[in-house]
Amino acid sequence: MNELSFEAPSGQLTVLVGPSGCGKTTSLRMVNRLIRPSSGVIRLGGESTANMDEAALRRRIGYVIQHAGLFPHRTILDNVATTARLNGKNRKEARAIAQELIERVGLPHAFGARYPWQLSGGQQQRVGVARALASDPQFMLMDEPFSAVDPVVRTQLQDEFLRLQREIGKTIIMVTHDIDEALKLGDQVAVLRTGGQLAQIASPQELLRQPANAFVADFIGRDRGYRSLGFEALGSELTVGPEPTVTLGCAPATARSQARGRWLLVVDNLNRPLGWVEPAELAGPVRTEDLNLSGTIATVSGTLRQLLDAVLSSPARRGPVVGLDGALLGTLSGEQVIGLIDGRPADPMRRSA
Repeated sequence: MNELSFEAPSGQLTVLVGPSGCGKTTSLRMVNRLIRPSSGVIRLGGESTANMDEAALRRRIGYVIQHAGLFPHRTILDNVATTARLNGKNRKEARAIAQELIERVGLPHAFGARYPWQLSGGQQQRVGVARALASDPQFMLMDEPFSAVDPVVRTQLQDEFLRLQREIGKTIIMVTHDIDEALKLGDQVAVLRTGGQLAQIASPQELLRQPANAFVADFIGRDRGYRSLGFEALGSELTVGPEPTVTLGCAPATARSQARGRWLLVVDNLNRPLGWVEPAELAGPVRTEDLNLSGTIATVSGTLRQLLDAVLSSPARRGPVVGLDGALLGTLSGEQVIGLIDGRPADPMRRSA
């Protein structure tokens, strides 16, 4: 590392990101002395780690790695309880802590009796997070914890982790190679360049709006303006327009009479959007097979980025907006969304998870 220096604020998540070989994982492992630094000082809560007992140091820090690293011969419950036992809890206390954490990371109670090979990759990663939390560490290190799963599961894990971090408020340093993940999860993001040099450390909003140099600007990418919309909350003042709808099983004639243009929105019995249909192409009642599922949905608690995506992905170019219960409130057109973007304040709002 080349005179790397930064502070990870208490109760916040600091993400290290950069090209391969820039020293992200090396920096992370120096914190718990899996790699011993050759110079410099690392402080944990203001206290230098140089003279700390290594075992005691590592018990103070939760550690989550890419493939979870679970013990294959132990149940999920015993895997999670391991770190609580190492921290001095008796077997009964450790298993009680483990069971609570299994459910807290979004796994069913019954999964405690299973073995790692009986879980999917995403489920194993949840167990890895639960095990790191079982010792109730003040500090956590996470080395690409979500990179070994498919994109859909990865998004779910990220959302679940944001929810969990709001509850637990740990001081976390995380490594990722994915700039989108860094911007989504980080309270602050440290961009490293080859050779372990710190190119910039700042909030995601500042990185997007004011890259410190050409390297950071190039690394973040060309769609910085679109990404910045992910930090713009829609707000309760959002006004949507009415959208005609039909339910599955609707007769073709009824669907054609309801249509506003080529496309018609189909909802379920609770008024939750299911997809779009072309009434002119219907040979019979509206079926699931007739639905165009390309469109995404924005929620009132979401962001301008989600709303713009809902418009752009909709075959009707009208973005459905739903309430917290998932029921349709109405739609907005691309022109209306652009108007919202033009009228946004100069300083972006905090991201909505």
